[in-house]
Amino acid sequence: MPVTKVVEPFQFKQFAVEQDQCAMKVGTDGVLLGAWACTENVQKVLDVGTGSGVIAIMMAQRIPNAEVHAIEIEEAAYLQAAANMKDCEWCDRLQPIHQSIQDYAKLSQEEYDLIISNPPFFSGGTFSLDENRNNVRHTVKLPHGDLLSAARKLMSKEGKLCIILPFIEGLRIQEVAKTYRLYCSKITEVTSRPEQKAERLLMEFQKEACEDIIKEEMSIYHGAKGKKYSEAYIDMTKAFYLKM
Repeated sequence: MPVTKVVEPFQFKQFAVEQDQCAMKVGTDGVLLGAWACTENVQKVLDVGTGSGVIAIMMAQRIPNAEVHAIEIEEAAYLQAAANMKDCEWCDRLQPIHQSIQDYAKLSQEEYDLIISNPPFFSGGTFSLDENRNNVRHTVKLPHGDLLSAARKLMSKEGKLCIILPFIEGLRIQEVAKTYRLYCSKITEVTSRPEQKAERLLMEFQKEACEDIIKEEMSIYHGAKGKKYSEAYIDMTKAFYLKM
């Protein structure tokens, strides 16, 4: 008989996330995004494709009194996210939504100061046999154009859209975003180690075009060898990771 792999909850300093019903588990990308996004003057947040709910819960921790909505189309993930939110100390400010972002954007009259998403990123390539994993890794149910269109409609006038993508996909979405009248205002290039090429782009978009884009770099690890985290990474995530 096949052995069923037990997926343990991911324990953060102030909350835990059950993730056995989610196709994509808690990872560096999501935690980076949740810790990086600017929360100044933010009172209402929408997390698109919330999965386990980890980014939404991070937003509730980071922003006192903010109302955080978290949308998820996959039923199993939605139910797990709802349970994770219910079990955290900020449950009264978290609202899970079981719907596609496309349908939600058509019907909702909400306006958000911050829309945040760790979206699917493969627009091609070989599909796996796991349909749910395909949905979150490939732009099957959430094409980037649909995400940008929904964000443009749901963002407040001064609202921001924050996302993380692999480097090439990040460059592409910056160009595509302009066709939806969304403009990149801040970029952080993420490398594994200093002197290596950027592997991820953390990006912030807004409705108004800006002349000067804020550009930064950050490495996850310090030095050429070993697993010692960089000071920048520790400073960004220490409020969340249990052993930071």
